[in-house]
Amino acid sequence: MTKFTFPTHPLLLGFEPLERLVERTAKAGADGYPPFNIELIEPTRYVITLAVAGFGPDDISVTLEDRQLVVRGQQSDPDPDRVYLHRGIATRQFRRIFALAEGVEVSGARMENGLLEIALERCEPETVVRAIPITRG
Repeated sequence: MTKFTFPTHPLLLGFEPLERLVERTAKAGADGYPPFNIELIEPTRYVITLAVAGFGPDDISVTLEDRQLVVRGQQSDPDPDRVYLHRGIATRQFRRIFALAEGVEVSGARMENGLLEIALERCEPETVVRAIPITRG
């Protein structure tokens, strides 16, 4: 994989964490399982939907770690008495990471019909204007 270099400009001060975020996101997006959708519901509301057939709510964890939404899935061991003639439903563990912008918060998660929906909402930051005093000497 080619290393991504973030554009540098003398007027972009303190954006080094953004470069690290882009690198982490590029590394995490390589696997295609489980498939997912991201919908824009309103200008400030999003929904991420993951197809997690075969997983129950107890098999999945959703956490927020350092501005990253991390979804992990791991099923318990299947019943050893079951005999499959064909096994096409994936049961492997997974980890999906979504980088969240500053001000985007997780407002809830629900699971129905094999789909995990995670609701996100952008909270608009207040505009802060502050005068900076200039000292002499």
